[in-house]
Amino acid sequence: MPGSSARPREENAMNIHPTIQKRTPAEDALVASFEDRFSRLPGDPEVSVKRDAAIEQLKAGLPTRHVEAWHYTDLRRLLTHVPESTAAKGGAVAVEPLLDGSVVTALFDGVHARRLPTLDGVKFEAVADKLSDGSLAPALGASGDDDAVGALNTALVGDGVFVDVSENTSLEVPIEIQNIHTGGQTHTRNAVRVGNGASAIVIERQTGTNPALVSHVSNLSVGDGAEVTWVIVQEQPDTVTHLAQFNAYIGANAKLTLFVMNAGGKLVRQEIKVKTVGEGSDFQLRGVNLLAGDTHSDTTMVLDHAVPHCGSRELVRNVVTGKARGVFQGRINVHQIAQKTDAKMACNTLLLSDDAEFLTKPELEIFADDVACGHGATVTEIDRNHLFYLMARGVPEKEGRGMLVKAFLAEVIEELEHPALVEALEAKLDEWFRVNV
Repeated sequence: MPGSSARPREENAMNIHPTIQKRTPAEDALVASFEDRFSRLPGDPEVSVKRDAAIEQLKAGLPTRHVEAWHYTDLRRLLTHVPESTAAKGGAVAVEPLLDGSVVTALFDGVHARRLPTLDGVKFEAVADKLSDGSLAPALGASGDDDAVGALNTALVGDGVFVDVSENTSLEVPIEIQNIHTGGQTHTRNAVRVGNGASAIVIERQTGTNPALVSHVSNLSVGDGAEVTWVIVQEQPDTVTHLAQFNAYIGANAKLTLFVMNAGGKLVRQEIKVKTVGEGSDFQLRGVNLLAGDTHSDTTMVLDHAVPHCGSRELVRNVVTGKARGVFQGRINVHQIAQKTDAKMACNTLLLSDDAEFLTKPELEIFADDVACGHGATVTEIDRNHLFYLMARGVPEKEGRGMLVKAFLAEVIEELEHPALVEALEAKLDEWFRVNV
């Protein structure tokens, strides 16, 4: 029951990081939010211990540029304001699904907007219930001293969606999980398990209105021989701080295709942490970052090839205009046992203004000696000759720029090989182009 567990005394709470500097107003606000909300958050004693450990990590300070994983996103400096927590508003309905016919489950200000759906071969549960009975406790906690997103979410998460797809179930309709807010703070978590031999498309929508701080974690387990396509569409207003993490474990002979579209937010950090745990597994990442205005967006990926005979391909395309600043950090770790790994990573960026900036940091850490691995990165601007060619044939400059940008991104989207999904994502591109290109 929420608030029913005894909280460990302050002097016994885990203190991993000693505080070495005065906390910022934002850090103080996060601690105050925890103190204010703790008694109302769901969790058994084990969950409460995890929450206390997480807040102790945050008390030691948010990461700065001196922390390697946050070198290009100094969270302590960039997070200048934390809004007050707001009560969830009742009577909300889901936004229009990305794909017609999707089975939709929606969270509104961190609370389920309606009853959980029913679908043959799939079990839906509220994460609040999994926190209350302690069954989600093992998945909580930060993965390291630099895991600020994991720590923040563990400390304050209140609800989310748990989805269990039974073995050998082939879903003919997508599952869409919507996270909608109206401001304040929202801390949610999804946990999805796809059984052996099953297949599913999961769409994660992140959207809202008004200034807000959003933390969200999605955990995915892909069973042996399963195939999952997971689509993240992040379209927050430019007054929102969005801190998100996607964690996945891929079983033997399984395939995970992850598509990420970032098309909003004032300060965005999207972390991707994937580990191959079964031989013959395959991971595909396709990313589109659309950055405009005076925004900062960071996509950071860590991929662990931990078993032999696995493959991965990561292709990220970025379009940056205005005074926006973008970051892609991608690291592939090939463990000593992971012989016959085939891994490739590429990041390509199109700058549309002189004030736009994009920083790329690809890394390979290889301890095996029989692998085929590589990475590459490019940064360019619109080819003036291509634009002149279109304008000489009667295409207006704005429309011509849009055509060239869309062509730059089309390859990434079309690789999804799902016509309705491709069409829906291209419609999102068109929405962004009308305002920013």
